[in-house]
Amino acid sequence: MIAAGIESLNFYGGSAFIDVHELCMYRGLDMPRFENLLMKEKTVALPYEDPVSFAVNAALPLVTQLSEAERSRIEMVITCTESGIDFGKSLSTYVHGLLGLKPNCRLFEIKQACYSGTAGLQMAINFILSGTSPGAKALVIATDISRFALADANAIEEWAYSEPTSGAGAVAVLVSDTPWLWRIDPGAYGNHAFEVMDTCRPGPDNEAGNADLSLMAYLDCCEHAYRDYARRVEAVDLRSSFDYLCFHTPFGGMVKGAHRQLMRKVVRATPSETEEDFNRRVSPGLSFGQRVGNTAGASVLLALAGTMETADFSQPRRIGMFSYGSGCCSEFFSGVADAGGQQRLHQMALGMALDQRYRLSMEEYEILLRGNEVIRFGTRDARFDHQIVPGAWPALVTGKRLVLDRVDAYHREYRWAE
Repeated sequence: MIAAGIESLNFYGGSAFIDVHELCMYRGLDMPRFENLLMKEKTVALPYEDPVSFAVNAALPLVTQLSEAERSRIEMVITCTESGIDFGKSLSTYVHGLLGLKPNCRLFEIKQACYSGTAGLQMAINFILSGTSPGAKALVIATDISRFALADANAIEEWAYSEPTSGAGAVAVLVSDTPWLWRIDPGAYGNHAFEVMDTCRPGPDNEAGNADLSLMAYLDCCEHAYRDYARRVEAVDLRSSFDYLCFHTPFGGMVKGAHRQLMRKVVRATPSETEEDFNRRVSPGLSFGQRVGNTAGASVLLALAGTMETADFSQPRRIGMFSYGSGCCSEFFSGVADAGGQQRLHQMALGMALDQRYRLSMEEYEILLRGNEVIRFGTRDARFDHQIVPGAWPALVTGKRLVLDRVDAYHREYRWAE
């Protein structure tokens, strides 16, 4: 059988962030409740950063490390997002052009809330497994941005704990028949889906939802997607079959609750056993998410990156992965990674890139919240002040980073920061 999976992975976590403990103190939120979020920082997208610039900045290092012959075998670009900028035109068309990829390429976009990244990954993997174009590669990019603006809220209290947890980021993965980073277990998956109005985006620039209902749907899907996986995969055991577990991560506390329920209902673990298991198998996957916030469709892939960045891969390890998207659809699937894949990921220096972001003061953050510089969905023409937060610009110039420059007759034009 053809091997398939992730050849390489990169994450882009933006150019600016805020300390969420400082934010919660500033907002006067309940600090014991905040501690349960298991959050440290969150990326704040600047007005001239959008899902396209995030996607390109995530994918560019993967593309540039390929030879010309290898780049020519990228035959599919899938963007996965709930932060689309057009009802018809896909982000992938911008991404494809800005990366300078060959024209013999399928370009399209997937939307299914936070499940979109997994949907794109599975579609790309099955393209490789089909063998219809031997040696081909697929570029999958999950990119999402959460923005808050004072004009959108009757009161800041409406944002509550969604403000410190909602982040921004993009994960790009190159999928191929040389899965040096992570190899999927073919046919090993489980799904659970049903219609629920937990969270939604009823308009291009606004969100609505029921946090309690979303939590219940997430927990329900986690259990039943795993049970569907166990129905398909012979002799699987939640405790012993997986060396690590990665979850879709709105925030760490939600993951901890899902893991606790899964351990209690599936293996009847005691609280102390569950706590030890969480620290050993789950917490490595939270390391990056704690620093950028909820990246929606990218978050389960970011959990994979966090696990591979920090955990022990002295021998091949099987990783169980749970993906959830509101509305809802979910999947439990698995794959194997080893020391060679970990070494390849370390070369991307993901933690160093996060360290280089600019830390926003609360005053600078409030300027961004006024929303005067952020373009709305469907804006025909716009220009951007790249010095709205002067201190953030050097973080973009340090590397080759793409930014949004202007919008002319609805067409977005980008340039490299310099």
